[in-house]
Amino acid sequence: MTGLRLFKLKGEVTEVVPRLAEVEADVQDLVEAHMEAMLGVTFLASEYSTGPVHGGRVDSLGIDENGSPVVVEYKRSTDAGVINQGLFYLAWLMDHRDAFRCLVRNRLGAQAAARVRWSAPRLICVAGDFTRYDLYAVREHGHSIDLVRYRIFGDEHFGLETVASAGGTRTPARAGRRRGAGLEQRAERPDGAMGMLAAAVDEVLLGLGEGVTKVENQTYTAYQRLQNFACVCSRKSRLLVYLKASPAEVELVPGFSRDVTALGHHGTGNLEVRLHSERDLERAQELFRMSYAVV
Repeated sequence: MTGLRLFKLKGEVTEVVPRLAEVEADVQDLVEAHMEAMLGVTFLASEYSTGPVHGGRVDSLGIDENGSPVVVEYKRSTDAGVINQGLFYLAWLMDHRDAFRCLVRNRLGAQAAARVRWSAPRLICVAGDFTRYDLYAVREHGHSIDLVRYRIFGDEHFGLETVASAGGTRTPARAGRRRGAGLEQRAERPDGAMGMLAAAVDEVLLGLGEGVTKVENQTYTAYQRLQNFACVCSRKSRLLVYLKASPAEVELVPGFSRDVTALGHHGTGNLEVRLHSERDLERAQELFRMSYAVV
């Protein structure tokens, strides 16, 4: 957003100058009230106490679309300590899993608590800006970290820009582990022709831009840039890709793409694309780019 200029077109064309919040709490309140739309994270708690030993409060706790625990930290402007502070709370969270499960159970129910993915906890830092040392640290820490820059435009517009993302060190669960009780199970990898197609899809989705990370879940593989933009499910004779692009904005082709808004399916996204061959993948790439642009 540092190079983005916003203009009001009604009446005389005037520039809407971006600004920072008056206080940090204004940013926190706004994001917490709309966390799912803005970050793809379900809000769980604000100013969550870490107890007398750690002596701190997590700005926001949440859980993302793939079941990963999320710590969100906010800074009004630039703060060199935001990443280290967030990592401190992330470490606390990993040492207090029962407390987090209890929080999820109380807010979202027992099924959601059983699906928490402890292999991929995330830290999201929302701030007015970041230093070049922050950008370097994201790549070196080995954790899943997103740095998100915010700006306020006038009285009605709030902008978020992901300036750096790292997927961290994922620890996929071993094949054959049972479901439930918070245990994870890795989606089966296709082989043969479908395996080659899956590898090609993986290359295309990861190559859409910087900051794309991959998360292997129980029944699908998610590709995210802060939020999921594509979820790939493997079948014996095809790959199903669920995208965040709006089905209403594309021309649906029978046997290739369909609107699954009202249909249950694995992963996130309401546009389903069916891939049987490399030719289908070529047809789907524009839809992939559309979905990437949405998030």
